[in-house]
Formats: sequence, C-alpha cells, structure tokens
Amino acid sequence: MAYTLGQIAEHLKAELHGDPSVEISGIANLASAGSGKISFLNDSKYRADLSTTGASAVILRASDLEHCKTAALVMRDPYVGFALVAQLLDTTPKQKVEIHPSAVVAADAVLGEGVSIGANAVIDSGARIGDDAVIGPGCYIGCNSSVGCRTRLWANCSVYHDVHIGDDCLLQAGAVIGSDGFGYANDMGRWIKIPQLGGVVIGNRVEIGANTCIDRGAIDNTVIEDNVIIDNQCQIAHNVKIGSGSAMAGAAVVAGSTTIGRYCIIGGRSVFNGHISICDGTTIAGATSVMRNIKKPGTYSSGVPEMTDVKWRKVMACLPMLDEIYRNSRKAAKFAAKQKDSGRKEDEAPQEQ
Repeated sequence: MAYTLGQIAEHLKAELHGDPSVEISGIANLASAGSGKISFLNDSKYRADLSTTGASAVILRASDLEHCKTAALVMRDPYVGFALVAQLLDTTPKQKVEIHPSAVVAADAVLGEGVSIGANAVIDSGARIGDDAVIGPGCYIGCNSSVGCRTRLWANCSVYHDVHIGDDCLLQAGAVIGSDGFGYANDMGRWIKIPQLGGVVIGNRVEIGANTCIDRGAIDNTVIEDNVIIDNQCQIAHNVKIGSGSAMAGAAVVAGSTTIGRYCIIGGRSVFNGHISICDGTTIAGATSVMRNIKKPGTYSSGVPEMTDVKWRKVMACLPMLDEIYRNSRKAAKFAAKQKDSGRKEDEAPQEQ
C-alpha cells in the first residue's frame, strides 16, 4: 500500500515541505533509501547523509530543514514520526478471521465478534475472548481466563487459568503468562510446593516479548498496568507489580513481591531483589543489580564496563586485596591526622625565653 506525502503529513500532523502528491511505499534508512521511500533524521550527527540520500522524503526537526535536499516532514520528534509511519506502512501479515478446524474451543468459552483462532490452539472452559482478538497457532488459553478486544497472541503463547489480559495488547511467540511462582517451603531438606493461588492481571496496550514469563501471584495477583512494554526473555516473578508507562529491556529479572513504579526504564539484564520498591520515574542501566528500595527518581547503574582482557585480569587480581587496601588507607589517614594534630600542638606551645 502506498500513501501520498500529503496523506502522511496529515496523519503525522507534520509540516510538509515539498510536493504533497509524491507517493511513498516504504521506509528505509537515509544511507540506503531510494525513490518512493521515506526516512528520518533523529540525530544531527548524521546530518551529512541528508545531502546524499535517495529518499523521496525525510522526517526531521526544523533545525535540520535547511540541510535537506529533498521533501521534508517537520516534526518536534522525528522518531515518533518514524514510528507512526511504520505503523501506517506495516507489512506484518494479518491472520484470517476464522476459527481453524484443528482448534479446540470449550463449549462454555465465550468468543466475541471477529475472533481469529489459529491451528491447534486450545481455548479452555470458561475462557472469554474479546472482539477482533487474534489467538495464534498452538496457543493455550486456560480456564476462566480472558483476552481483551483486539489483543493479539502470536504462536505458542500459554495463558494459564485465571489470567486477565486487557485490550489492544500484543504477546510475542512463546510468552508464558500465569505459570507458577517459585514458592516452596523447606522441611528439613525436603521442598514442599506452595500452590500459587493468585492470578495475573495485565492492563490495556501492554506488549510482552517472545519467551517472556510472568508468574501468577502466590495469594494476590501479579499486576502489569496499562501501556507497559516488556522485551524478550524477561522473568517477572509472583506478586510483582509494574506501573503504567514503564519499559523493560531483554533478559531483565524481577524477583517476587517487588513493585516497580510508573514510567520507569529498565535496562537489559538488570536484576531486582525481591520485596523492594522502585519509585516512579526511575531509570536502571543495563546489567544493574538492584538490591534495595529506590526512593528518589534518577538513573542508577552498577554494571562493570568493558575493558581489555589484560586489564580485566589485573583488576580481578586486585579484588581480594580491596579490604586490606581499605583498612590500610584508614590507618594511614588516622596516622596522618595524628601527625597533623601533633604538629599543631607543638606550634601552639609557648616558646622558652
């Protein structure tokens, strides 16, 4: 499908500089774009590419307009413009509005209008599927669970019992929602499983990455609020709560009963201790270990940056000596303070006549 620049400008609410009748059929980066493609410039350090790009149009800021040699759509945030155009020109295939003959749907399950259910999917007893929802091939929707309107599950997602997913959500392939939390009691070396009696409640416009697991609550529900995005291969343990507008990058792990506030940014491979609270508006850098409550918004990090292997080995060799170095430095500081104090007293002592 192609759109004219005029139509795209209207869709983006952007200021158009150029011929509104030019047709755009796809998106490309500045360096490789050709005729009929639209690109964007979000970082001025790539401004030089504006003079050589073959794109028919570029989304950019007003400050970059004078350097553009082609049609332009001026916006405050070109990256948002890119996202909106990508949605408009999205080529992701749509599933047919049908229930595949191999799908198994319980007699008491409730299906809304326009529901699509793929091959070998199973909709269990008491489940409810909202209007225009898409359940991909091989998915399982458990007893008394619900999937909201226009929500889409890609292939092989597993939604256990008593899980409630809101409207306009997207679950990538292999996501598991509502599996048992890691709850056990130890009786003199024997692990006794604690049944997980809570569920999972997911709000509206939530996106969950491939092979991400969100455990059900032990007693109360695990809760993911509206407009949260979670990347691939994340682990959300039982009774976790993630506030609206937060984002979590790949392979992050959140231990049980932790609360992450609203509009938080969680870097990839971050790890959160259990039973802690993270305030609204917190940013956690990648590979950070969060061990205690964070009460003040800001950026927090604890990952070790890369270095050459030789330097790394030297640093690691020094680690066991850090405690001794610290103690010696304290002793040296105390000795220096005594010497300074002793010298001061000598200076202040009365001189003999």
